[in-house]
Amino acid sequence: MQITVGQTIVFRGLPSRPSFDAGGARCVGQTTRNDGLPHGSTAGKLCASLLLAALAALAQPGQPAPAQPSYSLQDSNLRPALPGALAGVSIEQRLNQQVPLDVDFRDEAGRVLPLSSFFADGKPVILALVYYRCPMLCTEILTGLESALKAVSLDAGKDFHVVSISFDPKDTPELAAAKKQMYVKRYKRPNSANGWHFLTGDEANIKAFTDAVGFHYKYDPATEQFAHASAIMILTPEGRISKYFYGVDYSPRDLRLGLVEASQEKIGTPVDEILLYCYHYDPTTGKYGAIAINILRGAAGAFVLVGGAVLLVFFRRDARARNGRVQTDSAR
Repeated sequence: MQITVGQTIVFRGLPSRPSFDAGGARCVGQTTRNDGLPHGSTAGKLCASLLLAALAALAQPGQPAPAQPSYSLQDSNLRPALPGALAGVSIEQRLNQQVPLDVDFRDEAGRVLPLSSFFADGKPVILALVYYRCPMLCTEILTGLESALKAVSLDAGKDFHVVSISFDPKDTPELAAAKKQMYVKRYKRPNSANGWHFLTGDEANIKAFTDAVGFHYKYDPATEQFAHASAIMILTPEGRISKYFYGVDYSPRDLRLGLVEASQEKIGTPVDEILLYCYHYDPTTGKYGAIAINILRGAAGAFVLVGGAVLLVFFRRDARARNGRVQTDSAR
């Protein structure tokens, strides 16, 4: 997770895991055959076998691994390390929360529209909260999103919408139009001008919306910039929060699965349904992770199908061979 104030980005690291050895077993020396020829290689193999046996004995089945400390973005033990200027800056996940669709924003042309206008056609929405005068992090968010979307076969405007909302009330429709022109040109997909929207608004509507989605930021009068965290969100066609993806580098696979899942699988392919069976969204990491048991079930099912097909082919060939022999014997 990244948090920025002005030109400074603060990275919050986690302690690395300790390392362990296997007990310090060693094999030293070289033996000699009765005929006087060295056979160190045989001794080495024997030592290696003994060491592997010792390791296998230590790794008893069912023995749990040593407990490791867990960390989260909301770990209270980490909060005191934040500079005072970042106090209160966070992203609070509010999954399945209904966002206020009746708040008004201005689009790139200066038209005042309710947010519900971008949910009218029943498509999921990718939401990016940024501000257009931001000197660093917001550009990274939008560039990371654009790069990831270019690797996704679904199209903005056709399969989903992208809505970028500025949380700076000083941003203007002219700035929004310039940002839109730049990113639509980079995205290079047909009809994307109708699928990627850049909005501005007044302070009251901005505050109501950002509070609803759990996006907490802070204005720094000294630098006239905002301290804020980086993430994008995926909303369902009804305007409920489905996913949060943190950082500025977004996985195209995660974006696609998030859009398919948010749409109640109204978009996507059967392959996406298989992937959603094998991968599950983890809100603590903001990523999709493999579900081992489902992968094993899927692999077992595939093995049964392939094995059954092989046996069916074998039995059919055997039956044909027997029938051929019976017909030959009858002819004789």
